[in-house]
Amino acid sequence: MARGINQVMLMGRLTRDPEVRTTASGKSVTSFSLAVDRGGQDDQADFFDVTAWEKTGELVAQYLSKGRRCLVQGRLRQDSWDDKETGKKRSRVEVTAFDVTFLDGPNGDGGGASAPASSSRQTKDVAPEDIDDKPIDLSEIPF
Repeated sequence: MARGINQVMLMGRLTRDPEVRTTASGKSVTSFSLAVDRGGQDDQADFFDVTAWEKTGELVAQYLSKGRRCLVQGRLRQDSWDDKETGKKRSRVEVTAFDVTFLDGPNGDGGGASAPASSSRQTKDVAPEDIDDKPIDLSEIPF
């Protein structure tokens, strides 16, 4: 019998700041919501609840905030329960992320809302003598 496939990729913007909680067993879990444009002329978006566990979630909480773009890879999970107030059956689908790629720079660069469209950006030319030959320390890269 063939195994099923449950994998999803979403690229969008956070609709709220990530929220970090700790489970009773001591594991950290981060929740956030992602708005993904439908790409049509109607300017509509789909909204997805995302959960990221432990180190992935900690990095999301540290480096992402509302409005920042990211690419989420994960799987879908469906929860079902009976509403205590109405007695009706309720359900929701959420994404459990196993990888999150940050698409904006540290200051929202890369199409973020950090600089108005009407402002002119000045670039500084870098002369070869301004570049040092020191090796890059990979431990300083935050992700």
